Amino acid sequence: MSQRKTPPDFTAGIPVDSLVDGVPLLGTIEGDSVILVRRDAEITAIGATCTHWGGPLAEGLIVDDTIRCPWHHACFSLYTGEALRTPALNPVAAYDVVQRDGVVVVIGKKATPGTVRHRVRRSHAPATVGIIGGGGAGNSAAEELRHLGFEGRITLIDADESAPYDRPNLSKDYLAGTAPEEWLPLHPHTHYRDLQIDLLRRRVVALDAGRKRIALDDGTMREFGAIVLATGAEPVRLTLSEDHGTRIHYLRTLDDSRAIIRAVEAARRVVVLGAGFIGLEVTAALRARNLEVHVVAPGHRPLERVLGRELGDFIRAIHEQHGVVFHLGRTASALQSGAVVLDNGEQIGADVVVAGIGVRPSTALAQSAGLHVDNGVIVNSVLETGAPDVFAIGDAARWPEPRSGGLVRIEHWVVAQRQGQAVARAIVGQREPFTDVPFFWTHFYDVDINYVGHAPRWDAIAIDGSLERRDCAVRYSLGDRVAAVATVSRNLASLEAERAMEQELQVSRAA
Repeated sequence: MSQRKTPPDFTAGIPVDSLVDGVPLLGTIEGDSVILVRRDAEITAIGATCTHWGGPLAEGLIVDDTIRCPWHHACFSLYTGEALRTPALNPVAAYDVVQRDGVVVVIGKKATPGTVRHRVRRSHAPATVGIIGGGGAGNSAAEELRHLGFEGRITLIDADESAPYDRPNLSKDYLAGTAPEEWLPLHPHTHYRDLQIDLLRRRVVALDAGRKRIALDDGTMREFGAIVLATGAEPVRLTLSEDHGTRIHYLRTLDDSRAIIRAVEAARRVVVLGAGFIGLEVTAALRARNLEVHVVAPGHRPLERVLGRELGDFIRAIHEQHGVVFHLGRTASALQSGAVVLDNGEQIGADVVVAGIGVRPSTALAQSAGLHVDNGVIVNSVLETGAPDVFAIGDAARWPEPRSGGLVRIEHWVVAQRQGQAVARAIVGQREPFTDVPFFWTHFYDVDINYVGHAPRWDAIAIDGSLERRDCAVRYSLGDRVAAVATVSRNLASLEAERAMEQELQVSRAA
């Protein structure tokens, strides 16, 4: 049996010729994992572990002077270690490197990287920014403003006392009981104090878009130089006849996840209504708690509309291998004490019922303010509404996606975060179109699926590799264009597909 090679100690030095151009080399410095990267004659060294969920950067993709994480496509500077693109929010360490007589030696950490990437010109920036919503989009916008050197007042408004937190974890490891609650906050609250970002725990009840003024639930008013609507989305709720007060649980907030965890403590069987991403992630998380789980959904296979027949069958098989029982082609018609009644009269015993049947954008505030709303707040290419200096981002926004050529609303955490970064740039005067390629990931048991691009429809699906062996890339094509790529156990292929789509956009824009 071959033994795993011990990573080299970079403080002892390694030959320059042992570095392959553009390929990270994993090593150590005083016990810390570090990657060394050679690009032509230049060699840099940064920490090897992504600050998002601990992804291995040595398995990532070098793009210009950055490296992208293979797990969830965060991006770090090879020079400073700064986190340049979400979902990573914190930097990795950067190290000083010297070359002596054909040997590369890492001599120690650089000073902590600064937070300012591009100094703001005062003439381009408002004095104050109000951000309504403390989810991934709102948090990202606030942080990026400071990273860009914005010195004005930033107010992040959300009535949720726990926000901002890691929402994707609510249906994954946290719900499964394998991630403690202290992992959920995106930052300690002292972080916002240090960045001079005001966290205002209030609900906005009215918006005057023209005057950029808001009314809060305590009767006070606030006025800003720019406003960002990051109001997110709300779960679609079922209207079922209920007996003995049977409660349907929904999952959107940390409190929702806590409530499900409390409800299943004494439960034996859970019925999940819906076989979309949230429903299936909840299913996998509750199976990890050794609960019997039944899934009820109207479609013929899980996630077929998004991922197609082949991946839908693959996902169903994974869940069934873990003991999940599906009731497909069925809907719930009523709740009885201890049971869910299906539309064909069948009853399924249920100690707990969880519904994950989709979300609707939270647009009431924008609509009452007279902004253009149509399945989301309509924005232009820089994410600005029809009212100057009023922006909308995240799950609530519908924006022009350049590869598909139409308005889209995409409910992905990373898209929301990157729109937050983009809107910060627009606010300070860097008004370039938002063109980031959409990305999301989902996780069931020991299987991860990454997805880049956007394919609301396709006319061909090509599978490279084997779903059965859990090693493949699935390409969704419309005409002669690859609209999206889903991968199983091919993280580098996912990064390469993302990069190819970005290059396609660059060529298109240049033309």
